[in-house]
Amino acid sequence: MKKILIVVDMQKDFIDGSLGTKEAQAIVKNVETRIQTFQGDVYYTQDTHSENYPETQEGRILPVVHCVKGTDGWKLHPEILKACEDKAAVSVEKYTFGSKELPGLLSEKYPEGLESITLIGLCTDICVISNALLLKAFFPETPMEVDASCCAGVSPASHLNALEAMKMCQISITGEN
Repeated sequence: MKKILIVVDMQKDFIDGSLGTKEAQAIVKNVETRIQTFQGDVYYTQDTHSENYPETQEGRILPVVHCVKGTDGWKLHPEILKACEDKAAVSVEKYTFGSKELPGLLSEKYPEGLESITLIGLCTDICVISNALLLKAFFPETPMEVDASCCAGVSPASHLNALEAMKMCQISITGEN
């Protein structure tokens, strides 16, 4: 049984690009350290859009082009990329808030089950919570944790709301101030 760390969407567009925030910039070092010191397997997701993003439902509701595959904004933040490379992390592109591929990938690679799943990254209130709840549905008996010190939301208030919602779904929240 393995411990798994899921690093959600630590991409340039969410940190210092088109949707970047000072809160996202502030967690980069924490995320880098968490990846480097994690005792288990590391996976990272990349929010992935195409040039037709403005024509999608998400693009109509959030009309800010971001994470178009192959652009600088789509790439992981350089420090995060280095930490992931050093850990031989597995990349998972995702085309929705929650990765539809990740549960199957984990089930196939770890048929004996998982010891625990930890999630960190961006944005707490959109993609972190979506992936946490999706994984909780597939692995209901696996202890799951979100490290709040390695997450940031669209706003500080929505970050806190997402953490509270995940607590109600039996996901442990650590690293809170």
